[in-house]
Amino acid sequence: MQKPGAMITLSAVQKSFGDNHVLRGVDLEIPKATSMVIIGGSGTGKSVLLKSVLGLVAPDSGTITLDGDDVTKADRDAFLARFGMLFQGGALFDSLPVWQNVAFRLLRGSLKRPRDEARDIAIEKLRRVGLKADVADRFPAELSGGMQKRVGLARAIAAEPEIIFFDEPTTGLDPIMAGVINDLIREIVTEMGATAMTITHDMSSVRAIADSIAMLHDGVIQWTGPVAQMDASGDPYLAQFISGSADGPIEAVR
Repeated sequence: MQKPGAMITLSAVQKSFGDNHVLRGVDLEIPKATSMVIIGGSGTGKSVLLKSVLGLVAPDSGTITLDGDDVTKADRDAFLARFGMLFQGGALFDSLPVWQNVAFRLLRGSLKRPRDEARDIAIEKLRRVGLKADVADRFPAELSGGMQKRVGLARAIAAEPEIIFFDEPTTGLDPIMAGVINDLIREIVTEMGATAMTITHDMSSVRAIADSIAMLHDGVIQWTGPVAQMDASGDPYLAQFISGSADGPIEAVR
């Protein structure tokens, strides 16, 4: 059942692919206008969980609700219009100039705006992430990795979404640029009053972005709580993940 103030609620969500039981009964609540970061090792189901919330993967059982509505029964266009997403690899279109990448959703579909208006919005969002207007007419291949990540972030917020997903937002960035991106994400989510869901391995991102964290392990949420309680959680799985130790209940794949 959706609790008051919850934006996303997952209840007993299970998903298998053949004999691979990825989600084994996930229970998780993400309150409105908060930032939830989901951590866990590779192959633990973080991406499947994200795709399930987006309605791209149908759970075998359990329920996922967005603001009280079952995601599997939602009108797809109206449903997806509420989301923005920063993809792990940037996922920019090489053949389009930067401003058209940022304004991609504003140039088509239910969110379509006049071309000049879409360009103005794109330039405004580029400025918000620290890029000058002259970047708008360049192509992604002409940009550094950090600049491409900023363009991806500008695209994620271009349509003023209620919910933003961040998929490994600092992958491939050096520590300084990763810190810049983390700070931008935190500032933008707070300014917009958006609900954010991030999946990451990067503990510096967790500490910079999260209000709360959830650790996904063996198909269930092993621990969840405020980020301020993370280091003193007492949970051996979380403690091992934070420390990066090979010793503990999580078996290292050799």
